[in-house]
Amino acid sequence: MNAIKRLFSWLRRLLLQPSAKIGFGLLLIIGFAGGVWFWAGFNAGMQATNTEEFCVSCHTMEDNLLPELKKTVHFKNRTGVRAYCSDCHVPHDFTDKMARKMQASREVLSQITGDIGTREKFVNHRIVLAQREWGRFKANNSKECRSCHDYDSMDFSKMRVTSQMIMRSAAERDASCVDCHKGIAHELPNTEGMHNPAFDSLLSEASSTKITEGETYYNVVPQALYLTADKKEEAGVIEIATPVKVLAHEGDMTQIELDMWRKNKGFGRVWYTYFGLNIPDVTINKELARDENLVTVTESREDPLTGLEWQKVSTKLWVADGGLMESIEPAWDIASQTYADNCSTCHRQPNPSGHDANQWPGLWSGMVGFTNLDSDTGALVLKYLQLNSSDFGESSENTPIEETIQDARPGVVS
Repeated sequence: MNAIKRLFSWLRRLLLQPSAKIGFGLLLIIGFAGGVWFWAGFNAGMQATNTEEFCVSCHTMEDNLLPELKKTVHFKNRTGVRAYCSDCHVPHDFTDKMARKMQASREVLSQITGDIGTREKFVNHRIVLAQREWGRFKANNSKECRSCHDYDSMDFSKMRVTSQMIMRSAAERDASCVDCHKGIAHELPNTEGMHNPAFDSLLSEASSTKITEGETYYNVVPQALYLTADKKEEAGVIEIATPVKVLAHEGDMTQIELDMWRKNKGFGRVWYTYFGLNIPDVTINKELARDENLVTVTESREDPLTGLEWQKVSTKLWVADGGLMESIEPAWDIASQTYADNCSTCHRQPNPSGHDANQWPGLWSGMVGFTNLDSDTGALVLKYLQLNSSDFGESSENTPIEETIQDARPGVVS
């Protein structure tokens, strides 16, 4: 203890003496030793915070993200080579690494404040966290991914033919890995309930639309249908881009006429504007779908392609004001741009007229899973594709079905 006291006493006197009385060499040695000590400690701290043990030390990561990673090929595979948290989420370059460490303080703060402290809160906040990482990967062209997966080192001949086509195209464009491979190591965020700001512009325009009785308008957002203007009983839901004829106006409610087709199968709840085409426009509540006092059947016809009987039906229901527009073109502008932005990163997106209306739902369900579109936006894009399909092209033959479509398609773009 006496030796330690003498050492500290000597250091104190040394530090308190004017620098002129201290040899320059001694100051240099002390500064160098202090720098080495600081750098070693700093580097050890950085290495410790990059370990998987540190990453999953908070229960949010251990309970939510680690179990997802364990299910993927990045955790366990035939070669035994696996990726750790820092391999993907911490840049390897020093400057970028420091910037990412500073950004990560937001997630730490969210954990401390309880914003993501429970499973429910984490799931609700997950889309924000995911979009940040997707944006970072997009900005640096998936630099961390390319530490292991580099286009120049890929042997395309060993891939499946379908994979070859996509990967060769991606290599030619030097596409970012995250363009196609969102959800490769963790589950995709749940987009249910998300709001697309683009719909606000549609509602703003619809709110200023002057409604005239007897004219045809288009519904711009999914909304409830009611039996009466007092909204005491819901009758169903009307989808986006559905054409309706306005009959009357009362207070803040508009009465509309629906003149559509349905399949004479089951309750016949789903109604379609166009005969023979699976483009849903209205869903009627089950207890009302077969109510003869509400629904009038005016015609029956067999679909020659499926053998199913279709019925022409009509009814009069009410919707809230502010959801109808004279033209559907503004919605199509949003849909076409969304389709181009989200479906051209993995491959060249198909031309809408390259498939018929009944083919598009299956094709779209296979593509939309690779995007982070919310349900309303996805439904809008699908409807855009169906209503701009080959069934509505000028070159389509005048079969009985297409004649019916052309007779019943006011305002639909070709």
